Parts: sequence; structure tokens; C-alpha cells
Amino acid sequence: MGSFTIIEVNDDKSRKEFLELPVRLYRNEKNWVRPLDFEIDNIFNPEVNKMFQHGECGRWILMNDSNETIGRVAAFIDHKTKDLNDQPTGGMGFFECIEDKEAAFFLFDHCKKWLQERNIEAMDGPVNFGERHQWWGLHVEGDHRPVYNMPYHKAYYKSYFEEYGFQVYFKQFTYKTIFSPDSVSDIIKWKADRLTKNPDYKVKHFSKSKTNGFIKDFVHIYNEAWVKEIPGIEGISEYQTQNLFAELKPIIHEKLMWFAYHKDQPIGFFIMIQDLNEYLMHINGKINLYGKLRFLYYKYFQKNKNAIGLIFGVVPEFQKRGIEAAMIYEFSKSGWDKSFPFKTLEMNWIGDFNPRMSHLMKHIGAEVYKTHHTYRKLFDEKKKFKRSEIIK
Repeated sequence: MGSFTIIEVNDDKSRKEFLELPVRLYRNEKNWVRPLDFEIDNIFNPEVNKMFQHGECGRWILMNDSNETIGRVAAFIDHKTKDLNDQPTGGMGFFECIEDKEAAFFLFDHCKKWLQERNIEAMDGPVNFGERHQWWGLHVEGDHRPVYNMPYHKAYYKSYFEEYGFQVYFKQFTYKTIFSPDSVSDIIKWKADRLTKNPDYKVKHFSKSKTNGFIKDFVHIYNEAWVKEIPGIEGISEYQTQNLFAELKPIIHEKLMWFAYHKDQPIGFFIMIQDLNEYLMHINGKINLYGKLRFLYYKYFQKNKNAIGLIFGVVPEFQKRGIEAAMIYEFSKSGWDKSFPFKTLEMNWIGDFNPRMSHLMKHIGAEVYKTHHTYRKLFDEKKKFKRSEIIK
């Protein structure tokens, strides 16, 4: 049995080890992209991450008896959402470990103990202490480069999670398609044409000159389409959205953001961004002067060819009316233009609990490109495990 020491990350030395361990682990993995250090740091910074306003978090590194860092992990509780399940549920994430099951189980046990001390009865993992579209799920299929702010994992992690007793709570699929008039089915074209012939409906792309208006529309749609539909999703304010759009401003392409309206009221959005990992793979996680110069070089001279579907939503009363089809079709027509800079689209984070979206992907010629698992571990194994409910 190995000898391990677990250390809380609470100083510069342990923080650096937390960031550098994956660099050593994935040194020979061609598809791994180092995240930006400051973005990982911000997740654990109470002054930056709003989750600390109603949650708590701990993170640790694991040392062997030679004083080498061999693992890391974090555990967290969102007190606003922990009771939305049959049992109080917390989370664990940012798990990395050498190929040593005993070490991996030591990390899992530590998270479990930390959560139990706070009256938690189950843990989801690996997940983020923040939004679902970032650092969520275990990468289990599709050995391809991850999209921006999504994880890429060692193949042996899957067996560690499942042997420990984690069960699949839901699967997240990433679909990929190439922009081509032939990729969109006749059904999509027919639905889109039928909807846009109705003068009550409009579909239009984002305009930087009208940012404030689109921000208001985004907030309304998000809070209606996501917060009310999916348990555990928090509402978003106009202030938060202004900050989000300000962060995205350098990489916003107007025809990667589409909105739908009924009688001028916002009812749907399809938000995409450039895949920043096409740039970040060259700068080793650091936005210092050298990193900025390399980022700018690749941005302006090695044009990004991949777009990411970040978030898609239609307010409930307008679902199943072809709104999704209309937005996708209008966007797709932009992709057919030779001057459009992007050649491929990855639709990230489509849960298996949302069969309607999976069905829609087939109609735009998209196929599953990568799969992530979000697991759940019930601490009382006598309790009945339930998978995430299907959205009807």
C-alpha cells in the first residue's frame, strides 16, 4: 500500500503544483491543450467566482513518499442547488492523477469525506464549481482536441471512476459538422422556410452596434429557456451578461450569434464562439507578453477555422415550432459563403437527457465527435440510483 500525503492548496507553491501537474501528465498527449492559468485560478478565487456567494470549495494536491505531486482534486457545494436531488448532492472535479488506482481512490475518498462532513450524501463528478458549459464531465470517447474550456482526460480515468462506484448520471455529446448546403436536411429547410414566411417571426444575427439590446434579449431567453427547464441551472442577470459579452468582445463574430423573435419579443438564441483552443495550444497557458504575441500571431495569420456551439435555447411556449431549425438554417447559409472564415462547427454539450437536440443534430449533418460522462456517486449504496430526467 502506497504512502500518500494530501495538502490543501493555500499558498503559491501548492497553487503552482495544482497547475503544473497536468502539464507533466499530458506532456506526450498531442490533443491536450493547456488551459490558461488565470482561468483555472479564477475558479477558486472568491473575489472572481460568484459561486462562493452561496457555495464553498476545497482543493488539494496529493504527494507520494518521495514528495512528488502525483494527483490533484477539488470538491465543492452549491447551497442553492444541493437539495434539488433526492439527496443533498455536492461535486468534485479538476481531478488528475498518475496511473495508480490506489492514489485515485485516495483522492475520491478525500472528497467524499469533505462532503460528508458538510451533510452531503452524493457527489457528481468531474464537474465545475461554476457554469455547466465549462470543465464539465469526463472525456471518455473521441480522441480529439477539446474545445475551449472543456476537459481532455487520460483513458484510464474512466475505469477509476466506475470501479469506485460512480455511475453515469448523464452523457454529454459533442457533435461536429462541415459547412455545406448538402449537410442541412430538407426538413430543416422546410421548417425554416415555413417559419420565416410568417411575418410574426424574425431571425437575425448579433450586431455589435446594438449590443445592449441583444444582452437584454439574451438574459430573457436564458432565464426562460434554461433556468426554468433544467434543475440546477442558475439565473443570469443583465450585469453578469454585460461582463460576459465584454470578455467575449475580442472574439465575437456577429454571424456566430443568432436570435429569434415573435412579434419583436425574444424567444430563442443560438450562441457560438471561435474555438480559442486553436490559439491557446500555442501559448502554454500563460498570457504574458510572449503569450500575447503568440496569440495575436495565430489569431491574425493562422485563421481560426472551427466554431463552437456554446449555448442554444428556445423559451418553452415556442418550442417544437421550428424556431431551432430557422436559426440553424439562417446561420448555415452564412457558412456556405466562401468569405465566411469558419469551416467546421462543433456543437458542444448536448446531454443525452435532451433527445430533441440530438435529433436536430442529425438534420444538420452532424455526428458525435466526442463524449463526456457526468457521474454521480451515492454515498449510501443501498439507495436507488436515478439517471438525469429526460426533457420531454
